Formats: sequence, C-alpha cells, structure tokens
Amino acid sequence: MHFICKSYLTCFIEGGYIADRILGYQHSILLGAVFMSIGLFLIAYPDPKIFKLGLATIIIGNGLFKPNISTLVGKLYDATDSRRDIGFTIFYMGINTGGCIAPLFTGLLAEKIFGSSAMPAYKAVFIAGGFGMVMCLVWFSIGRRMLKGIGRPMVEAGNLLRLFGVTVGVLIAIPVTYALLSYSAGTIQWVLGGMFIALSVALLVEGFRNGKVARDKVLAMLCIFTFNIIFFMFFEQAGSSFTFLASDIVDRNLNGFIFPTGWFQSVNSLVIVLLAPVVAGIWIFLTRRKMEVSVPQKFALGLIGNALAFGLLMFVLSSLVDANNKIPFWSLIMVYVFQSIGELCLSPIGLSMVTKLAPVRLVGLGMGGWFLSTGIGNNLSGIFAGYVSGTNGLSIASALQGYTFGFYSLLGAGIFLLLIAHLVQKLMHGVK
Repeated sequence: MHFICKSYLTCFIEGGYIADRILGYQHSILLGAVFMSIGLFLIAYPDPKIFKLGLATIIIGNGLFKPNISTLVGKLYDATDSRRDIGFTIFYMGINTGGCIAPLFTGLLAEKIFGSSAMPAYKAVFIAGGFGMVMCLVWFSIGRRMLKGIGRPMVEAGNLLRLFGVTVGVLIAIPVTYALLSYSAGTIQWVLGGMFIALSVALLVEGFRNGKVARDKVLAMLCIFTFNIIFFMFFEQAGSSFTFLASDIVDRNLNGFIFPTGWFQSVNSLVIVLLAPVVAGIWIFLTRRKMEVSVPQKFALGLIGNALAFGLLMFVLSSLVDANNKIPFWSLIMVYVFQSIGELCLSPIGLSMVTKLAPVRLVGLGMGGWFLSTGIGNNLSGIFAGYVSGTNGLSIASALQGYTFGFYSLLGAGIFLLLIAHLVQKLMHGVK
C-alpha cells in the first residue's frame, strides 16, 4: 500500500508540473517508461536493498507516466466534444484488460512455468514485466506520430537540455523516494495532506488569475477530489483486508477445487471490461432522452455502489457464516462486482472531468491532483485495513465492525453528494 501511495504522490509532483511546463506529455511518458522498465529489472535482483531501489525507480517512473497518459487522452478531444467521457471509458477498459490478465499470467509464470506453488518464481515475473514495459516504450515511440503533435512541448527549443535536466532531477529523486519507503503510513499521510494543500493553492491561484468561471471550475474539481478520497479509502480494501478475508474467512472450496486467493484480484478488472460498454451505453441512452446524469451525480452513484458492497458484507458476516466460520464464495465475488460498478461511475468520469475543469495551463497538474487524491485514499485504506484486522488479525467480529463503518461512511457521503450535486454542477459552468 505504501508503494501505491508514493506512486500517486509522484503523479502530482512529476506528472503534473514537469509535463505542463517543461517536457510536454509525450516526452514525459517516454521518460517515465524508461525508468519503470529499469525499476522492474532491478526488483528481479534477489537483494532487499536493490529491491527497494527498484521500487523507488518504478515509483518515480510511474509519476511521469501514469497521469500524462490520461491527460493525453483528454487532449484528443475538443473541450465541447461529447465523446470525451466515452473515450475515457474505452481507455479505462484497456487499463483493466491488463489488470485482469496480469494476476493470471504472473501466477502461471511464477507457479507453473518457472516455479511451483510452494516456491513461486517471482523473479521471472518481474523480468517479464520489465520486457513488457520496454515493449510499451517502443510501441508508444512508434505510434505517437499518429498524435500529430498533440502532447508535444509548446516550446521545441532546448528540448535536449530540458530532457537532460529532468533526467538528472529524476536520478536525484530516486534515493529520496527510497528513504520515504521506510516511513509509516501515518507520516506519509501528513506528507500527502501537505501536497494536497499545495496542489489546491496552485490550482486556485491559477483559477483566480483566469477569472470567475475558471475559479469556480477549480472549486468544483477540488470538491470532487475530496469525495474521491472517501471512495478509494474503502474501495482499496480489495487489495488489503479483502485479501485476508478471502484467505481466511471465505469458503474457496468449489467442489474440490480451491480457488486461489490471488485470482480475486482479477474479478474487478474483468467486471470493468465487461460492464464498461454497458455503463457507457446507459449514459448515452439517458443523454439522448434528455435525462443526462451530471458528473457529481455519477460520483454519488459510485459512492453508493461502493456502499452496497459493504452492505452485502455486513449481511453475510452477520447472517451467512457457516459452522466452519466461513462465508459463501459468491458473496465476495458480488462485493467486487458492486465495487466495480461504483468504480465505473466514478474513475473514468473523474479522469475526463479533470481535463475539462483544470486551468488550461495546468491540466497535467490537475491530473496529478486526481491521482494524488487517489493516493491519499489508498493510504487511508491501509490505515483502515489495520483497524479492520484488529490487534489479533482479521476475524468475523472485527471485519463486521469495520465494514459496517465503511457502509455508513460511503452511503452518507453518496447521499450528501446527491443533495449538493446541483450546487457543484453550477460551479462547473456547463461542463458535463
């Protein structure tokens, strides 16, 4: 969880400012891919210090790569193009196609081809990831000519010097990130909070500079960021406490076949890929019938969808526990389904929203802010997972208590956002 949080933190620092003001989006993506490739090869080396150095390198590379890919998608559409949200939904499907395949493919490499269940060969997995990232680097290098200059630096002069300067900065940032990996979640939360305040100030200053409409749009965006934090604080239990739930409390015996715990991680991505066209179709259907759902309302539905997942857990943990202290297999699958539907109402819409609401000169910084808010949610998720697990590890009682809190928090946030949705939409000045 610390690794994910720091990845989102660097999205704000590097992906935002550097792409907006120095390198441009294309060159930032390419440089990020280079460092992510190096990091993946480094973590394959069987030494704890080298492993941490590799993680730090991946984090820094991800900061240049992740937000700028998303920003580039937004730049393919005009500000008034109604296809933007659909484009981001397709983009999100692509991300989750990889997310669905990766756990299955890595499990096959680690446990079947190069290792065994008793001794998984994760070194092969990391090396495969490194080669995969190199393939992405080459593919983007070749294919970016189709962008026809979109995402290139506004000022072409001195590009090599700028690239050299950023590369030196990245090399300096890696050992700093290496040191941060040792800090606790509580300490990191203070860092993330400080960064979020700095982000808000920077965006508001630019908004005020550009007039009332730009200022209002920034205020709307920061409001949505706050609800995004709440969503991901509970959504990311999928990668923490839900994993312990799957391992210890869910009945994974399917007629003699023990469903691997790691395979649950593919459920979310599979549901995203299957249902993204359905959700996008619903938005189009409603829009054509002049019943368009606003961005704040979609976010509220996302929070409520996440709440339904925790409501289901409340029910099964209080009513469907068997004699072996296990809950039904289907229940956790449905939890992931509810969460994924909630995510579809929120994440691709949020990515699209940032490209429409952020000040024109700071779209990359705005996208970095989106990922920063997600990182804050991830970090809080780790803290909350520790609370759910209790002092003696995850139990039915501790899970029920924690997930009950999650249900009421998400439901309350979702209802509150529905109630103020018209006010937030007013601040967006016609952005849909």
